[in-house]
Amino acid sequence: MRQYEVAYIVHPELDETAFKDVVARVQGLIENGEGKVTKAELWGKKRLAYEIRKQKEGQYVFLQTEMPPSFCTELERNLRLLEPVMRFMITQVEED
Repeated sequence: MRQYEVAYIVHPELDETAFKDVVARVQGLIENGEGKVTKAELWGKKRLAYEIRKQKEGQYVFLQTEMPPSFCTELERNLRLLEPVMRFMITQVEED
């Protein structure tokens, strides 16, 4: 298992219930892929540096995870298919 940081931006017009469903779904994808979420931070709605899908704001989510390296490509594919997720980034954390 390696440590990864997963950051993603969710569509700003989702209500709180739908937003929490998206967050739970992403965490479920990670846990179903034999990974685990060690820390989840909801950063809230922030202004974007540039427009994405004609939106000027987005709801930011940051996760610290542990998952197998082979699962990263599957997680990327699932995040691309998840409609409310506008952008995402998965970064491996270097261990000291």
